[in-house]
Amino acid sequence: QVQLVESGGGLVQTGDSLRLSCAASGRTVRTSSMGWFRQAPGKEREFVAAINWNGLMLYYSDSVKGRFIISRDNAKNTMYLQMNALKPEDTAVYYCAVESSSTPTRNIQSMDYWGKGTLVTVSS
Repeated sequence: QVQLVESGGGLVQTGDSLRLSCAASGRTVRTSSMGWFRQAPGKEREFVAAINWNGLMLYYSDSVKGRFIISRDNAKNTMYLQMNALKPEDTAVYYCAVESSSTPTRNIQSMDYWGKGTLVTVSS
C-alpha cells in the first residue's frame, strides 16, 4: 500500500507561482511513475504532468506545457509540481497519483494510488 499526501495548494492571483508537493509513504515509489492530475468544478479529472521513475521522462498536457515543471526526489519519496504564470483556468483540485509502470501512461484508469488532493485557486 502507498499513501499519498499533497500539499502546497492555496489562493493566488493570476501570474503567481505555487509549488505542490506529494509525499509518499507506506512503501517506496522509486521504481514507479508518478503524475499530477486536476479536476476543476463541474469537469472531469484530467492529466497535468507525469514523470518516470528516474525523472528522465517528463510529460505535460498542452495547457500547462512551458509553465509547469514536474520533478521528484526519490530519496525523499516526494514529487513536486512547480506551477508558474498561473491562470484562472488552472483553478482545480490537484491530485497526485502513482502507477506501477516504470514509463508513465498518463491514463487515469492506470493509476494504482491517489492522494486526496489539494485545492489551487487562481483569482483574476
